[in-house]
Amino acid sequence: MTGLSGLTAVVTGGASGIGLATARLLAEQGAAVAVLDREPAGVPQPLLALKADVTDDASVRAAIEEAAGRFGGLDILVNNAGIGAAGTVEDNSDEQWHHVLDVNVIGMVRTTRAALPYLRRSSHAAVVNTCSIAATAGLPQRALYSAGKGAVLSLTLAMAADHVREGIRVNCVNPGTADTPWVARLLDAADDPEAERAALHARQPMGRLVTADEVAAAIVHLASPAAASVTGTALAVDGGMQGLRLRPAAGS
Repeated sequence: MTGLSGLTAVVTGGASGIGLATARLLAEQGAAVAVLDREPAGVPQPLLALKADVTDDASVRAAIEEAAGRFGGLDILVNNAGIGAAGTVEDNSDEQWHHVLDVNVIGMVRTTRAALPYLRRSSHAAVVNTCSIAATAGLPQRALYSAGKGAVLSLTLAMAADHVREGIRVNCVNPGTADTPWVARLLDAADDPEAERAALHARQPMGRLVTADEVAAAIVHLASPAAASVTGTALAVDGGMQGLRLRPAAGS
């Protein structure tokens, strides 16, 4: 597939999980892709691996500048870098709140701010933010994480309004619980990992976790010319978690 031939892309947090799946799919469809990550070692070719920390403005600006310089411009930005947090409002310290919001929200601001001069020169400029179903559904033990993703959803809409007349589209994807390394770490830390995994599967109407490749497909669609009239949209990739209310299965 070469639907993105001639386009260039940057994916933050692209060394694993949804980010890596997205970077690979963008490349498969013909884009030149740079991966920005704190630990980019092991990122496969033909992806361009660049070390960057989204909490460090200078680091972000240098990486974006290098990617745009190598590629001769920038057309697509995928703001995917993020970290998780578990607990109620009683459980996370001020320091944890500041750190998670710095990565998950202000990190997107830093990267987009650095990319905007290049995106403005593109005839096909698109930004896709990785948000979460946590932005629109009340999930237990996710107060800090949900607050950050709620901010990402609002930020996406505001950015879309600010930049639509510059020819820059801004959208986000809202994954349900995805089978990623971060979720695996959460499960490993649970008292009963198998029971916790079963509970996560059970709350998804489709009965399974979302895959990284499924989320990547949605991101790439929103980034592609096929979605040229789509902006200010949140696309749920959640197995029906947000919108469906199923009756209990027979016998349960």
